Amino acid sequence: MRKIIFSWGLCALLAVSAWSQTVNENLANLEKYQEELPFFQELITGAQYPEPPRNYDGFPYLETRSFENGGLTINRVFYPDVPLLYDIRFDQVITFHPLFSQKLLINPAKVNGFVLANGNEFRKLKGNENYLYDKNGFYEIIAEGAYLLVSKHYKVEKPARELGDYVGYYLEYEDFFLVKNEQFFPIKKKKDAIKQLQVEKKAVRENLTRKGIYYNQNRRKYLIALLELSPNSPSDSL
Repeated sequence: MRKIIFSWGLCALLAVSAWSQTVNENLANLEKYQEELPFFQELITGAQYPEPPRNYDGFPYLETRSFENGGLTINRVFYPDVPLLYDIRFDQVITFHPLFSQKLLINPAKVNGFVLANGNEFRKLKGNENYLYDKNGFYEIIAEGAYLLVSKHYKVEKPARELGDYVGYYLEYEDFFLVKNEQFFPIKKKKDAIKQLQVEKKAVRENLTRKGIYYNQNRRKYLIALLELSPNSPSDSL
C-alpha cells in the first residue's frame, strides 16, 4: 500500500514540476506579450475561438490559415505588430492567448479597424446592416475619392458533392460597394458604378477600354480607375 501511495505521490510531483515548467515558459511569453500589447486586458475579454471543422477542404480565413502580424485599432487606439487572423465566414478578427496558446476572438464592438500583414486595411462601417454578410461590419477599404470604394470578403460553407476525406468545402466571394455619408451603393455590374460616379461614356472608353481595363477581368482594378475619373474626385479638383 505504501508503494502505491509513494508512486502516486511521485507521479503527482512530476506532473506539478512539468506543469510549473510550462507555466514559467508561458509566463515569459506573457510578459513579452504584455510589453508589446498594452491592450492585453481588452483582448482577454473575448471568447475562445471555436476551431473550424477539420473535415472541410480549405479554411474560413482570408488568404492564410497562419497568424501574421498586422495592426489593430481598439477604442480608437492603434496597436502595431498584433498577430491576427480574419475569419471571413463569420466576419471575426482573431488573435491568440499567450498563456494557453488558444485562438481568441476579439470583441468586435471594440474594434474600429485593422490592417493585415499584406497592408490591406479594414474598417468597421455603418449603414449596411441589412446586407446578409455584413455581420460585424468590417469592410476592406480599397480607394477613397468622391466615394469610398470598399469590398466585403466572405466564405460560404458547401457540402461535398462526392464521398471522400472531406464532408464540405468553402466558396469565397467578394462584393463591392461605393459608400458616401454612411450610404452603401452595391456594385453588381459596371453600369451601377458608372451611373453612381457620373462618369461619361467617352471617358470610360478613352481611359479604361483603350487601356485594356475591363470590369469582367479585374473588377477591383476597373473600379479603382473608374473612381479616379469621377467628376467629384479629389484629383479632378487639382
